[in-house]
Amino acid sequence: MDRTPHRREKLLKAFKADQIDALLISSPTNVRYLTGFTGDDSTLLLTRDRALVISDGRYTTQLKQECPSLELHIRPVGQMMTGAIAEMIGKHEVHRLGFEPSALSVAEFESLKQQAPSTLEFVPVKNRVEDLRVLKDKEEVAEIREAIGMAERAFAMLRAGLRGQDSEKDTADALENYLRRCGASSASFPPIVAVGERSALPHARPTAEKRIDQADFVLVDWGATASPYKSDLTRVLVTGKVTSKFEKVYRTVLAAQERGIAAIRPGVKARDVDAEARSVIEDAGFGRFFTHGLGHGLGMDIHEAPALRKESGVTLQPGMVITVEPGIYLPGWGGIRIEDDVLVTPDGCEVLTHVPKSLDTVRVS
Repeated sequence: MDRTPHRREKLLKAFKADQIDALLISSPTNVRYLTGFTGDDSTLLLTRDRALVISDGRYTTQLKQECPSLELHIRPVGQMMTGAIAEMIGKHEVHRLGFEPSALSVAEFESLKQQAPSTLEFVPVKNRVEDLRVLKDKEEVAEIREAIGMAERAFAMLRAGLRGQDSEKDTADALENYLRRCGASSASFPPIVAVGERSALPHARPTAEKRIDQADFVLVDWGATASPYKSDLTRVLVTGKVTSKFEKVYRTVLAAQERGIAAIRPGVKARDVDAEARSVIEDAGFGRFFTHGLGHGLGMDIHEAPALRKESGVTLQPGMVITVEPGIYLPGWGGIRIEDDVLVTPDGCEVLTHVPKSLDTVRVS
């Protein structure tokens, strides 16, 4: 079933409030969400009575296959995208054009202004499509589950073959290969593999110099891209001794995550979920070492709304899929982060990820 017409219909309902008669969609993710087109270098011009994809000759056949019900304008060789958009705006008698300010560069905007009819008014419209994407339908949740399954199987393969002599980069490269072997089109993002003290860097880049056996633990942050929904998980594996310090930090992070997940339900503010988890870390004396928000939305992009952070006033609703990923990062020692993907349900929440995380299950024999 093609869900894109319904999505476009919901988007049209905002035209009156935004006082626009057309909306230019430039974000590749949003174009795909509204049309089903899996290519790139294309825009969508949406008016009250038509949906027009503007692209080029490389995608003519693909667009006809993937979007047979949509109108197409294939710009000729040599015509820039902004010129094609301006031409279509003139033909469709658009007077007030909404556009995505976060997706259209300054250079593109200035070029479009120069070529568009002089009477055209430009109206920046923020997050209209993103607000639709926040709430996932059953099919979208199923695709996220699929991406999670791919990630979990790949991690099991990685853990079974983890070797002390391998570097962080070796391990990350192997994980990307396992993800593809498990059906993913790609990793959701370049995997993070950080050994020992390097795990104190929340977004550490794997190096070829640091080996797995050079510390007692390794942090792995990874995910799979399915079609095109994503997953996002983090686990810490113990490859050596479990010191008293490691046990204290690990149990604190795990307790914080459990407290945060327990707070997730419809009607709760995102900031209150963050506060629940953060209070556990603060009470343990590590508050200043939890340096980011508790989590983020997840879907076609790896980071989507809503954000779970101190200042977020978003109210949780059924259909939201969010990560819950508290962490403690101690410079010179290392970091612990535990991350799971969680669906907000009508009566609470469901943890979609199932990789074991209790202290006795993260030891690698």
